Amino acid sequence: MKKIIFVHLLNDYSGSPLVLSSAIRRFVEEGLEVTLITSVGKGFLSNIEGVKYQLLNYHFFENKAKRALALLRSQVLVFSKILMNANSNTVVYVNTLLPFGAALAGRLRGKKVIYHLHETTVNPPFLKFFLKKIAQYCASEAIYVSQFLLEQEPLTGVPSRVVYNCLPQDFVEKAEAHLAANPPKSGPFTVLMLCSLKAYKGVGEFVRLAERLPDLRFVLVLNASLDSIQRHFEGGSLPENLFVFPSQNSVHSFYQEAHLVLNLSHPEQWVETFGMTLLEAMSYGLPVIAPTVGGPVELVKDGFNGYRVDQRDLPLLSERVGQILGMSEAYEQLSTNARNFAKQFSEQRFGGELVSVVA
Repeated sequence: MKKIIFVHLLNDYSGSPLVLSSAIRRFVEEGLEVTLITSVGKGFLSNIEGVKYQLLNYHFFENKAKRALALLRSQVLVFSKILMNANSNTVVYVNTLLPFGAALAGRLRGKKVIYHLHETTVNPPFLKFFLKKIAQYCASEAIYVSQFLLEQEPLTGVPSRVVYNCLPQDFVEKAEAHLAANPPKSGPFTVLMLCSLKAYKGVGEFVRLAERLPDLRFVLVLNASLDSIQRHFEGGSLPENLFVFPSQNSVHSFYQEAHLVLNLSHPEQWVETFGMTLLEAMSYGLPVIAPTVGGPVELVKDGFNGYRVDQRDLPLLSERVGQILGMSEAYEQLSTNARNFAKQFSEQRFGGELVSVVA
């Protein structure tokens, strides 16, 4: 039996572990022996049926020195786990650039090493340079989540392809069931953003947008603990029409109440390579506002399923939100287009493409 060892460093509720969870489930369905090496704690990679877990005591630290030491320690452990667990039919599947120990061990054992690349922003720059060199040396094949990322971060000499992310089937089913059973939304127009608690994700701009549009309801869901959120906003005041929530293991209720979803990542600091929250929103028939560069350009077409706006242009951003608020029949067309577009990103299509890579 073919064996596949997946490696992902930090299991949380962000985009890359969500995508990997869909990949893992497909390979379990295909009858492969699946092992997952990831961190302790709860996230999208937790409790996947049919998976053998090998957990790392890895945590993210804000302190750079502690973070570097945690990374090095984790990769020594990953390296040893791959060496001990790889057999003649093993494929090593490295999710993101970070788990370089897995790639080195796979290469040392002469195994097929597949990289699934999600990001272009890795800091500091020398770390990114090091990780890419390891990937170029070790990778048998590379998967990219968007054409933008493939063009931006090619691995010289490594066979590469684009496999767009998917929406998990259970997510799609819940969205469709909700839309079929519920009438059009009433109540205050709600603007939603889901992101990490990072300045470059546009958290500050979202707050300022809420201040500019006091008659609308703004909801911010952050992939962070309540304590971290309180420390971040300590000493400042938030507008009364803004509601902030910590990490959630399910975000369906937020999409169900929203009318519009934003992604306000700073293009000069963090270029989005795909945009899972945009796709999730579209599956709920929600128009979106996305950055003007990066992977979201491949998902969002102006006036079709949303708009592309540079988050630095707050007046234009406010204007676009107001424009969508004032739509009636045009909003319904945006909604329909969004739902139909999201159907292209099925779990079945995604899994089939990944199986062809591993075969």
